[in-house]
Amino acid sequence: MRIAELSSQHCFRVKEAAPSEPGYGEVQVRVEFCGICGSDLHNFSEGSVGDTPSLFPMVLGHEPTGTVLKTGGGVSGWQPGDRAFLEPAIYCYHCPMCLSGRHNLCENIRFLSAGVEPGYFRDIVCIPAGCLVGIPDGVGMAEGTLFEPLAVALHSLQFADLTPGSTAAVFGTGPIGALTVAMLKMQGVRRVFAVDPVAHRREMALAMGADVVIDSSQADPSREILAATGRRGVDTVLDCVTRDGSLDHACIAVARGGRVVATGIPSEARPLLHFHELRRKEAPLFNVRRSNHETHLAIDLLRERPAFFGPVVTHRTPLDDIQKAFEQLEAYGDGVGKSVIAYHRG
Repeated sequence: MRIAELSSQHCFRVKEAAPSEPGYGEVQVRVEFCGICGSDLHNFSEGSVGDTPSLFPMVLGHEPTGTVLKTGGGVSGWQPGDRAFLEPAIYCYHCPMCLSGRHNLCENIRFLSAGVEPGYFRDIVCIPAGCLVGIPDGVGMAEGTLFEPLAVALHSLQFADLTPGSTAAVFGTGPIGALTVAMLKMQGVRRVFAVDPVAHRREMALAMGADVVIDSSQADPSREILAATGRRGVDTVLDCVTRDGSLDHACIAVARGGRVVATGIPSEARPLLHFHELRRKEAPLFNVRRSNHETHLAIDLLRERPAFFGPVVTHRTPLDDIQKAFEQLEAYGDGVGKSVIAYHRG
């Protein structure tokens, strides 16, 4: 099998290795597609994710779909040829966080693609059967990779406390930001502002339902939002990029008594934000940690609206050319939205 390994910052190498056999309770899966996440790009571009240094060499990738090859002992319900979404998180189920239902905060979590845990940028993986969820008819394997970022967007709305008729702003309209726009409109938000310096990403936000787009390379986004809302601000700001001062703008653009939700991961170990703006407004800042119990709703949405979500996936690159895919994404080249790695030869 092939493994695409990030050997150092800005450098992938694809190597061959022998696949392992599935153990008890495991399923051997051939990975078909895997999306590139913003955290993958942090490792590639910066050699860290926030204050966590990358551990080179490492195998990234945690937005995969695949096909079952064989099952280990004790596994039922899966047959060779079955299509599946492949969850990246393996929980312990017995720590206080798991017992309280907050599995995304599991004290003993194994997240495939983080640190020493190899992710899905490899042809064949053996994973616990509990990590597989069947792909419904009508959902393509490439588009199916959106299940993980869509679940993250859904999880972020748990903190937004939105009601029909409220207003919101989304900073950063890459794939998760664009999906967040879509979820906000689906939840009945009256007016959504979408902020991004990249033209094709603003276009993607409009396609997902944004009411107003702001080019942050040409205008002060918080000033624009305040001007458009009679100086009130918006009820909720969701920062899906957390870079280039977006957290500061979020603090300024949020209304009194509103909320700021940080979905993106700042590059800085100790990011700055406009604390006193939040203090004066009594506006809390919530942080999003991946997703929690939103996967099945994300899958239902992909099944019900394939033509709506499908266009978010704009680029498919063979595994052997993964270096090129990351460089293109880093440069926002060729109108790239969600970029996925394709594994199947021929």
